Amino acid sequence: MIMLNDNTTDVLKDRKEFICYKSKNQDGSIKCGKDSVAGSVSQRACVYCGARVVLNPITDAYHIVHGPIGCAAYTWDIRGSLSSGSEVYRNSFSTDLREKDVVFGGEKKLSGAIDEIVEKFSPKLIFVYATCIVGVIGDDIDAVCKGAEKKYGISVIPVKSSGFAGNKSVGYKAAGKALLKLMGDNIPEKINGINFLGDFNLAGEIWIITGYLKKIGINVISKITGDSSFEEIKRAPGAVLNVVQCAGSMTSLAKEMEKKYNIPFIKVSFFGIEDTTASIMMIAQRLNDEEMINKAKKLIDDEKKKYEKEYLSYREKLKGKRVAIYVGGGFKAISLIKQFSDLGMETVIVGTQTGRKEEYEVIKSISNEGTIILDDTNPAELEKFIREKEAHLLVGGVKERPLAYKLGIAFCDHNHERKHPLCGFEGAVNFAKELDLTVNSPVWEFVKSS
Repeated sequence: MIMLNDNTTDVLKDRKEFICYKSKNQDGSIKCGKDSVAGSVSQRACVYCGARVVLNPITDAYHIVHGPIGCAAYTWDIRGSLSSGSEVYRNSFSTDLREKDVVFGGEKKLSGAIDEIVEKFSPKLIFVYATCIVGVIGDDIDAVCKGAEKKYGISVIPVKSSGFAGNKSVGYKAAGKALLKLMGDNIPEKINGINFLGDFNLAGEIWIITGYLKKIGINVISKITGDSSFEEIKRAPGAVLNVVQCAGSMTSLAKEMEKKYNIPFIKVSFFGIEDTTASIMMIAQRLNDEEMINKAKKLIDDEKKKYEKEYLSYREKLKGKRVAIYVGGGFKAISLIKQFSDLGMETVIVGTQTGRKEEYEVIKSISNEGTIILDDTNPAELEKFIREKEAHLLVGGVKERPLAYKLGIAFCDHNHERKHPLCGFEGAVNFAKELDLTVNSPVWEFVKSS
């Protein structure tokens, strides 16, 4: 456990169970999986946000945010997901609840919003999100959605995403329940193919991954949820295997699909050369097809040869740099530690918003002595430890960028805002290139001297 001195603030003392140094002399235990205290300053997003980021990439879905307009504004364009078809999902609709609706209820307003969307757009699928205020006033969105389904013969699915705890992992589960309702109760005849869960196609990643899988003969039935559609997700129960990339957002759904539809699942990561190689082989071996396994080996060899020279050139430039990581899920943190190690960089701080105990155990096992490990941290802690460890680079999401620049260190976005893919062999090179451009930029020398 972290040792705190007398100058440490009371807030940090209260957080000591969620912080640890990896050390041979200490057990390295860390508390995780707890809800943030309502109103506290955390880097986590809210429950509604967690549900929305999972469901938003379904390209032909309509989203009604039942709550104040601020909730809809908060998640405007929250996923930069790319689509090969419809662009409907880029719109966001809100019931814009106000004081009068809080007093008298907002169910009629929600019904009117559904009527208007059906009249104007003829949708197949509408998600209705219950935000915090709806949890307080008690609007029965289940009844409203059920009535709309009966009236129009379409899927109108409630997403129970109210909650003040500031833990988006609860929102992931709410999204999973909504997806299960969309898939239905029937167990269809099995198709020789897989579902790919937990890639949201932020910059075309799902196209890279499905491209690899098609080359080795694997049929992807449903992508959940990047570049997916209403009909595609309805077909998901027919798959023989679920492949889970984002463990934080999709493990609960995969477990429910295993119970309900008898679909086993495996966890993979396509971030970094090491994990991409292992994941391709794991999927091929799990499907138990010799020809597929041989094709997978050839694909890996070909891809490595294609990018090896460029990748090694970046390794030379990045060797010895110190990195702080703060990302959403533990699976991504684990992949990043491996990537940085392969590039000769040292991870000195690693934290997640929603990491689980087993993921922190893996993080500790692959981290160097003295690495600081954080769960559900805040800007004050990040600043303290970045200064303490003299990190050259912070890897995180949009909320962490201002902190990095304030401290005069490089920043790399590994979350919603990025515009180029970071997965697969191609993505590993893109990532190394971006790291070189930012961490070796001459601007940091000017910042330090100013």
